[in-house]
Amino acid sequence: MEVIIGAILFGIIVVINVLIICGLPLGEFTMGGRYKVLPKKLRIMAVFSLFLQIFAIIIILQTGNRIPLFFSMKTTKYICLAYAIYLTFNCVMNFFSKSKKEKYVMGPLSIIATICFWIAAL
Repeated sequence: MEVIIGAILFGIIVVINVLIICGLPLGEFTMGGRYKVLPKKLRIMAVFSLFLQIFAIIIILQTGNRIPLFFSMKTTKYICLAYAIYLTFNCVMNFFSKSKKEKYVMGPLSIIATICFWIAAL
């Protein structure tokens, strides 16, 4: 169940990221809330982030045996663990954000997603 929840939460984050890349005024949900609309140079970085988020969805689903493996189970678990560690730091950053939207919307989403990745990895 945690695998599905983690994938769904990351799916929501992917949708928000796509909207930000398209120029919608949702920049306050990311990067400390510095920009209402993300500048074009930062949107390019957001595209890279988007691919990492999609890869995270694939990894957590593979770790939970919900989709076929591209890597061995051992490698998949290590990648999932790496995401769990990264997301732990990301949670801390979200809660120290000056943006209330990032703190109170993305913070709880990232905590739940992080817990799902830890459970799946371990």
